[in-house]
Amino acid sequence: MFKKTRHKIISKIIEDNLDYLVRFAYYRIGNHDEAEDLVYDAVLKFLERDTDNIKPESVRLYLFKIVHNLCQDYARSSKRDIMHIEDYDIEDTPDDILDMEDADRINASLDSLPSREADIIRMNVVDGLSFVEISSILSIPQSTAKSRYKSGMDKLRNMYINPKNS
Repeated sequence: MFKKTRHKIISKIIEDNLDYLVRFAYYRIGNHDEAEDLVYDAVLKFLERDTDNIKPESVRLYLFKIVHNLCQDYARSSKRDIMHIEDYDIEDTPDDILDMEDADRINASLDSLPSREADIIRMNVVDGLSFVEISSILSIPQSTAKSRYKSGMDKLRNMYINPKNS
């Protein structure tokens, strides 16, 4: 009985997070169909594991970490960079994506930062992930995620306060 209830809980968590996972993948690879395929693969990989030892509250983090790794593999295997916001096909864009002019401006600013800082800012601001989730996904200490975020945000503030110095 307990195992059946546990599987229902995990299934519900997966179902509740599918849209977020697809959006997360889409922002990184720029193709909605491929993003859906990557998420499907991630869910299969997750389900192939022994989920009896995974706490239900950790399911979301495991899924994001698997999707993150699959996006990196996708970028490496296809010999292309993960797409930037300005490269997205507007017809293939979810309704809740940023206004494209704002997205272009934000992306240009983030592209001027080191990628490790820009990635954390994107994960927090665009994807709405907490620093606990980000640190788990990237396998870095939470303090490192926070310091990279702060460093990147300080650089962005400096760009806008003192544009001639950047």
